[in-house]
Amino acid sequence: MLAHKTLPIKKELFSSLMYDYLSRHEGLKEFYSFYPDKDGFKNAIQQIASYTCDRGLLVSEIKKQNELVSNTSEKSKANLELLLNENTYTITTGHQLCLFTGPLYFIYKIFSVINLAEKLKTEFPANNFVPVYWMASEDHDFAEVNHLSVYGKKLEWNSDEKGAVGDFSTAGLKEVVVQLKEILGDGVNASRLIQLFEEAYLKHTNLALATRFLVNELFGKYGLIVLDGNSADLKKSFAAFFEKDIFENTPFQKVDSSIKKLTQSKYEAQVNPREINSFYMEKGLRARIEKSGNSYKVIDTSLEFSEAQLKDLIFKSPEKISPNVVLRPCYQQYILPNLSYVGGPGELAYWLEYKEMFEALGLFFPVLTPRKFVTILDINSLNKLSKLGLEMENIMENEQEMIKLYLEKNNKSFNLEEYKKSIENLFQSISSEMNKIDKTLVSSAEAEKQKNLNSLSVLEQKATRAIKAKSDTEVNQIKNIKSKLYPNGVPQERVENFAAHYAKWGDDFMNVLKDKLTYDLNKNTIDIVFEN
Repeated sequence: MLAHKTLPIKKELFSSLMYDYLSRHEGLKEFYSFYPDKDGFKNAIQQIASYTCDRGLLVSEIKKQNELVSNTSEKSKANLELLLNENTYTITTGHQLCLFTGPLYFIYKIFSVINLAEKLKTEFPANNFVPVYWMASEDHDFAEVNHLSVYGKKLEWNSDEKGAVGDFSTAGLKEVVVQLKEILGDGVNASRLIQLFEEAYLKHTNLALATRFLVNELFGKYGLIVLDGNSADLKKSFAAFFEKDIFENTPFQKVDSSIKKLTQSKYEAQVNPREINSFYMEKGLRARIEKSGNSYKVIDTSLEFSEAQLKDLIFKSPEKISPNVVLRPCYQQYILPNLSYVGGPGELAYWLEYKEMFEALGLFFPVLTPRKFVTILDINSLNKLSKLGLEMENIMENEQEMIKLYLEKNNKSFNLEEYKKSIENLFQSISSEMNKIDKTLVSSAEAEKQKNLNSLSVLEQKATRAIKAKSDTEVNQIKNIKSKLYPNGVPQERVENFAAHYAKWGDDFMNVLKDKLTYDLNKNTIDIVFEN
């Protein structure tokens, strides 16, 4: 059986930019329009009503895409029809086409948009909210999507194809199925996963179709809509924005301006825009467009266009223009009646650079909502924590802090703080007396004080090392727990695939995520799913 608990967010788990956003830091208010709480969503709903999108075009295109696979659910079809109504808004997340969903946080993102949509319907019943998964089918970084990790073993798909990953043939994935079978074994849940993998990847010709089928199987019953932005009709409607990017460099100018403001506030830049944030794309190719003199070249190819030729291409063959990480959010927001974008820490951090760009382009800037952050704790780790005298909350600490807590709670800690305070007080008196004799002697007293304090710190460290050595078994247990939660120092949600957990717990695993990853619009939390 699986249970669930929430913990408050910790500053150490996020970048300063993301933590300050979650904490409503005053200095960040100019970089977003609405905070993701009840009042923020209420204000956003009032404002988005003045923005329009071509709902008919959107619904027509998604219907065409739904017909590409056989398993679009009735609930998803019903939600699609709702998009024709002016009081219906989308709650969107986007993600790459990672093999078999890739890392766990893909699953968490999808459940986040589903549950946020349901929460908003409860809070604002006069409106409808539809969860959307935007497939990043045009990304061309195959190395980021061609693998998955199960039980610490990396399964990798090799391909010599180039260009947008959504077009990659799935013909070479049979070997991955064989490897997955060997790792998962032949249990009932494992067999279901193998069947799902085969149905998705071996019965569909390319990665985009396979991913659409897989996501429908996992989430279709909740009414999730899957949208692929790689559409000639949708891009044609966005043509004027491609022009502003390529010929006027508006996105570059506005995002660059926001980055300068953020860096002045000591935040690091998340995404550095280029003067042109559009790619040229065709089968086997997705490459940047750069201006060179009076012409426009496609990097690392012989392709070159005059301004007139490129404008003609944008309107006559819009499928050959592809937005990058800066322009894609604008494209997404233009074609969707999107109220909120749900993303992870990295995503929302770069969205905070975009508000000025959205305003310049006349686009609604959505509510930036953090996805759910989840840690999965197995029963063995939970039992070890209990025996060590540690609480579940302690797993959020770094390894050394956990060891320190264990030593303190088990009366194995060693510190000389009282002695340090005595030395501080002693030398304060000495300095006062020396000051009466000669003020220049005070610095000598301070130097001697520091020497004594340093000596005590050295003794403290030696004693602590000795205690740790005597507690070697317990310290290694803590290290093993942390290695499960942070394999190679990376959160498990960014490494592990859901297959290992589904093979163990079956539908209970997915049901707990759906039931428990709910939104409290008044606070941000970290979710712990644990075995009991």
